[in-house]
Amino acid sequence: MIDAEFRSEEKFSRLALAYDGDTEKKCVCECVDRIIAQHQMQPEIYTTKVSSGREVLVIEYCDDSTREAGDIFEEMIKVLEIKVCN
Repeated sequence: MIDAEFRSEEKFSRLALAYDGDTEKKCVCECVDRIIAQHQMQPEIYTTKVSSGREVLVIEYCDDSTREAGDIFEEMIKVLEIKVCN
């Protein structure tokens, strides 16, 4: 199951997607890459390992004065069929 967590401040937005295993990793990475490629604004992206073998892909938009990141994140969440985003 892919878990999502969203954080936002004045000009900063971050979506963290936690996944387990190669199948979920491939699904998340392909989705994120495809959606980001459709937009002018490019985020900072990094991955970190967490307990129990899971990984988290973090997508951060800084200086997002137009709030475009929210629409991008919503699209990712919809495509990945994530039902709950904290």
